[in-house]
Amino acid sequence: MIDVNIRKTLQGSAGEMDLDVNLSIKEQDFVAISGESGSGKTTLLRVLAGLENASGEIRVEGEVWLDAKGSLPTQKRGIGFVFQDYALFSNMSVEENLLYVQKDRELASRLLELTGLGELKKRLPNTLSGGQKQRVSLCRALMKRPKLLLMDEPLSALDPSMRAKLQHDVLTLHKEFGTTTIMVSHDPSEIYRLASRVVVLDHGKVAQDGSPKDVLLKTRGSQKFSLRGELLDVVKADVIYVAVVAIGQQIVEVVLDEEEASSFVVGETVQVSAKAFAPSLSRLEKI
Repeated sequence: MIDVNIRKTLQGSAGEMDLDVNLSIKEQDFVAISGESGSGKTTLLRVLAGLENASGEIRVEGEVWLDAKGSLPTQKRGIGFVFQDYALFSNMSVEENLLYVQKDRELASRLLELTGLGELKKRLPNTLSGGQKQRVSLCRALMKRPKLLLMDEPLSALDPSMRAKLQHDVLTLHKEFGTTTIMVSHDPSEIYRLASRVVVLDHGKVAQDGSPKDVLLKTRGSQKFSLRGELLDVVKADVIYVAVVAIGQQIVEVVLDEEEASSFVVGETVQVSAKAFAPSLSRLEKI
């Protein structure tokens, strides 16, 4: 169990703001931290990592990381941190970047194979694509089998296709190593795919805390519309089926019958439209 009860005064664009977060996180959980820019998401991660000071307490599996007596140094916290900018050593090969953290060739090979990088282990970072670099960064963060993996919008700079591939890798590694993971993300489809829990911050406070479906699937009235989105899931609910679709920064549910449900493929682009208060789903014609 990870218990976080921290407070810190921040200076934002709107003036002074108090980050005040009290959370308990189960081991091997995958928690997404969301919220508007400036709500304290990245600062929360940095406090967990020991990169910024705060008052309060942090306890991880019974070990004190922060209390009134002091703060445990970052290097002793047993964390992995994945940044947006990769932060790889440019003069080291892919494999050497991993071995720099921990001299365990077997683990390095296992991580590289799981992420499809086995054949690239002798390559230098500047010869890799953005997605490949981020995979290396993710593998490196897991080389010490951390108690806690922290990710600050690690896939935000990637194109949608590469982001989807990396999301699969993130989930594969999370399940393989059972690492408790906390990820900052603005992308509702990413949160829906990866997280088992979503915590939404608003001006430094926890505004919402629940499952992705409970937090993201919020209906706010109906109107006539026709919008394109990505089909994330099709779920059977009693005698009906429910399609879960990401449209921009929103996630919506559309009711389908059995025949309609069988005609769609998760991951394809669909069109959500409504007449009065009854939304419907249709496949886009290929151009």
